Order: sequence, then structure tokens, then C-alpha cells
Amino acid sequence: MPTAARKASHPTVRVRDRIVSRLPQMPAAMTKIAELLLTNPTAPLHLSITELSRQAGTSPATVTRFCRLIGYSGYVPFRVAVASDIGRGDSAESWRADVGRSFGPKDPPHVVVQALLAAHTTSLQATADGVDPEQVSRVAAVIAGCRHLDIYGIGGSGGMAEELASRLYRIGISVHAWTEAHAGLASAALQREGSVALAISNTGRTEETIEMLSQAGSSGAFTIAITSMASSPLAVVADAHITTYATDAYLQPDDLAAKHAQLFVLDLLYLSIAQQNFSEVATNLAASAMAVSAHRRVLPGAARDRSAKREGLNV
Repeated sequence: MPTAARKASHPTVRVRDRIVSRLPQMPAAMTKIAELLLTNPTAPLHLSITELSRQAGTSPATVTRFCRLIGYSGYVPFRVAVASDIGRGDSAESWRADVGRSFGPKDPPHVVVQALLAAHTTSLQATADGVDPEQVSRVAAVIAGCRHLDIYGIGGSGGMAEELASRLYRIGISVHAWTEAHAGLASAALQREGSVALAISNTGRTEETIEMLSQAGSSGAFTIAITSMASSPLAVVADAHITTYATDAYLQPDDLAAKHAQLFVLDLLYLSIAQQNFSEVATNLAASAMAVSAHRRVLPGAARDRSAKREGLNV
């Protein structure tokens, strides 16, 4: 029989079918995983191996053995197979897993607008409700008085790190943002007592960010984590932790509601640092504004008048 014909006569076995067929042979620990996956087949798409094992009441090693028992070499190939099954079988479920659960692909624009507004508002409000102002004030005082501040962030959190570093530099803080692990680790190794290291990660599970903050702490720096989970590995290795919040209704591929929650906390931290020595801060801001003022285009009179009228001003 030709190869193509053989493949056509043996279609890929779906993950659910593999689990069901192997279920009678599974020990108790693996049965817990099977039951979880049969109830919630998309769980692997949004849970790490550690999170899945915790929900099933087992260990990551047991999850790996489970994957091998049903025919996959590990958790990553297993997740790929789950995603492939969803894509073949249910486009609506694929949307919910890959994009969001608060609106669908055929919903009208106003529904999408309201869903996003609700997600972003919820994230900001929950972050504001959960933040500890006294903790932020203590962290701000430490940063304001430090000899140097390192800020670590990878991927999307790298943009947050660079934004905060840019603002703090303008008010006189010796600061550098590191968004690449090798350079960040080298800098972290050079920190010492009197230095501060701040790491940003929504999940708190980004290995490179954890490594950089851990290295800075080992070198003597005071360490701070900004994450959405106080129990995350990043928060655990930090001396201080500030929590952000993001709704789980819209998370893929990189939820901007989570970033807005992070920006809210970073803005609060920036303002708290600025309050520590505002007279010096004001001088630095004025000097930096003057330095770049020559690069701002002055509007011609007519254009300025039109702009003022649009704003409803008297000219």
C-alpha cells in the first residue's frame, strides 16, 4: 500500500481517545490527571506543567509520565497535540483557548469594546484595591536612596522595564533596564549592598527574570518583584513584592489589561519615588525638559489658533 494511503487509513488519534484507552492501566495519581483533562480538555493550553500537576493533586514528574504513557515524549508535545485537536474539532473552543472567553469571533464591535473595557477596568480596579500603599512607599524610599537600580524584564515585561527606567533616569535615579538575560546576569553579578534590583513579570515564572533577580540578591542588592501572584517563584526570591492583577477572561496572546495593571503600579511607584525629594526631582525634570525643548516644533500662529479653538479656548 502506498505511504499516502497508509496515512489516510490511520488518522491521527485524538488526545481524548488516547486518555480514555489508557485509563484502565493508569495508577491513581495519573487517573487524577486523566479525570481533570477529560473534564477540562483545554487546561494544558493555559496551565504550565506545575500548575496542571497542582490542580490534579500530583507532581510535575507524574504529568510527564502521564504524557509518555499516552504516547507523547513530554508536556510540550502533549500541549501541541491538544491545540491541534481543538483546531480540528471546534473553532469556537479554539477561539476561547487562544484569544478570549469574554467575546466571540462573530460578536459585533460594540460587544468587543465593552468586553475589553470590562477586562481593563477590572484589572485596574483590582490592582488598586489590592496594592499596599505603605509597601509601595517603603520600596520607593529604598529606590530613592540607592546607589544604583537594575530593572529586569523579558519580552513584553521588557517594555515595562524600559519605560520605568526612562522615567526614573529623568528624575536623577542611576538606573538601567535589562531585557536580555546574559547582559542582565552580568550586571546583576556586579551589584552590591546599596544597590536595588527590580524585576517585572506578570506570571512571575519567567526563568531568565528569576535568574537575574536571584543573582542580584546573591550579590547583595535589595530585590523587588512586581508580579500578579505573591506565591510565584519570582516573588518568593524577592525581598519585597508588589502585586498587579489581570482578569483571566482575555489573556491571549499577551493581555494588554495585564500591562495596564503593571503600568498603573509602575506609575504609582514612580510618583512615590518622586515624592521622596521633590525639590531635586523638579530641578532634574526642568533641566531635562529644557535640554530637549529645541527639538520640539513650534506651531505657526495660524495653526496654534486653530488648535486652541478646537480645544474650546478663547484666543
